[in-house]
Amino acid sequence: MAQRKIRVLMAKPGLDGHDRGVKVIARGLRDAGMEVVYTGLHQTVEQVVQAAIQEDVDVVGLSILSGAHMTFFPRVMELLRQRGAQDIMVIGGGTIPQADIRELKEKGWAREIFTPGTNLETIVEWIRTNVRT
Repeated sequence: MAQRKIRVLMAKPGLDGHDRGVKVIARGLRDAGMEVVYTGLHQTVEQVVQAAIQEDVDVVGLSILSGAHMTFFPRVMELLRQRGAQDIMVIGGGTIPQADIRELKEKGWAREIFTPGTNLETIVEWIRTNVRT
């Protein structure tokens, strides 16, 4: 019996308009055999969570270059918990300082953070290893 494909929702919350990186990652995950939904620019956290639940994804990937990561990640996790969807894994990427990465992971607001320059194969392998299908 074939395993189902990993489903990933890629999102750009907030006013950050830089989407080249998230599009590259989305295409790379798709090319690696995952089903990928990209929400587009300027999404609210509520829209991201609603889309994640509607699309029945395994992973939400937040791309944040604006510096608002310490606001967006906790809010996404809070809304997922409120909606009974805490089994959806949240990862992220962008320009996030190492101290903030540690805090995001320690507090359970993000399972993993991939900073600019991370090899696409590293991201694909991490998702494949950590998502149960």
